[in-house]
Amino acid sequence: MSDSPSNPSRRHFLEIAPATLAVGAMAAYGQTRKEAEQGEHSNSASLPLGKQNAALHDQNPDSEAPPPTDHGSLPSFKYPFSLAHKRVQPGGWTRQVTVRDLGISKTLAGVQMRLVAGGIRELHWHSAAEWAIMLYGNARITCIDPDGRSFVDDVHEGDLWNFPTGYPHSVQGLGPDGCEFLLVFDDGAFDEYETVLLTDWMAHTPPEVLARNFGVPAGAFPPLPPEGRYIFPGTMPGPLAADQKAAAGSLGASRQSFDFRLMQMQPIKKTTGGEVRIVDSHNFPAAHTIAAAHVVLHPGGLREMHWHPNADEWQYYIKGKGRMTTFAAGTRARTMDFAEGDVGYVEQNFPHYIENTGDTDLAFLEIFKSSYYQDVSLANWLTHLPPQLVMDHLEISQETLNKFPREETVVRP
Repeated sequence: MSDSPSNPSRRHFLEIAPATLAVGAMAAYGQTRKEAEQGEHSNSASLPLGKQNAALHDQNPDSEAPPPTDHGSLPSFKYPFSLAHKRVQPGGWTRQVTVRDLGISKTLAGVQMRLVAGGIRELHWHSAAEWAIMLYGNARITCIDPDGRSFVDDVHEGDLWNFPTGYPHSVQGLGPDGCEFLLVFDDGAFDEYETVLLTDWMAHTPPEVLARNFGVPAGAFPPLPPEGRYIFPGTMPGPLAADQKAAAGSLGASRQSFDFRLMQMQPIKKTTGGEVRIVDSHNFPAAHTIAAAHVVLHPGGLREMHWHPNADEWQYYIKGKGRMTTFAAGTRARTMDFAEGDVGYVEQNFPHYIENTGDTDLAFLEIFKSSYYQDVSLANWLTHLPPQLVMDHLEISQETLNKFPREETVVRP
């Protein structure tokens, strides 16, 4: 059964709590603005049985009582990491959100990971490129490029790194409390459980082959876990310079940097509403398949109405509270609420905006499977057209049009 607007699937109905079916169906499947306004000012939207899941209702007020401008059938474009399965091991934990969790997220997937001090995400590589941001603490990262040259560096809160497909690497938490970071992969179907692990590979290689390969006596390697080590406690590394020298060997260090000091760059846009930093292959050449914007909205701030013509947008909410409305043409629009740890998704060319609904800063990432960042501002577009054309469309006066921002502001007060 397809999930078309005229034939919503049984699964969609089962996902709507019975007590909210009336208001939820009204919001999702074709109420008029007048009907919504009338319903929300009467007992039509009431819950006679109470809030069956009060916490969930309180976190999603715009699903409980959608804005009257919401209309039509749009799939959920939100999935909280707090609902994802957490894989806990002695050195830390990990959890992921992929297309299997968020059905529209076809181009990108995300992983949250925590490493204790000394904890190691073991040496491995992926069939997708890995883009990452350090959310808390510090870590030492290692990588080797196809020329056999090493890269070793320490990353801190707010720093990025990017390892292209097939580049072997590792991450180790530093003191005093390790780290937590977000990984983004340029494949929505990525699965963290299917990475190529050093110990998994060696555990499934005959011992005599290992001995011949490394020129060591048979039995030099102890038995390894057949599923690999994945995350495990390790010995705290020594000074960075010593590790860099030891890893460089005769070939020297890699000519390419695989990390980037995001928060040390100046915002490309800064207003009383907030600020934005953009990182793509222009200023971070290692990230040639993923582009990103780091956005901060002050209380009441608005990420202006816009769309992205070159790629879908995968979002991660770092802190604060906000809401986003996505418009999908054909009278279809939906509003959802977001908080720390939530993943959002907007399909390519879908207009949207994000507003801070809390009393603290809202910080989030916009991430794209692209070598470059690109967006189109609604206000910028409308102020670069023949004025009469815009006035005829919107039935506004010249005075009103003159007040529109005449360039892209990105964030509005």
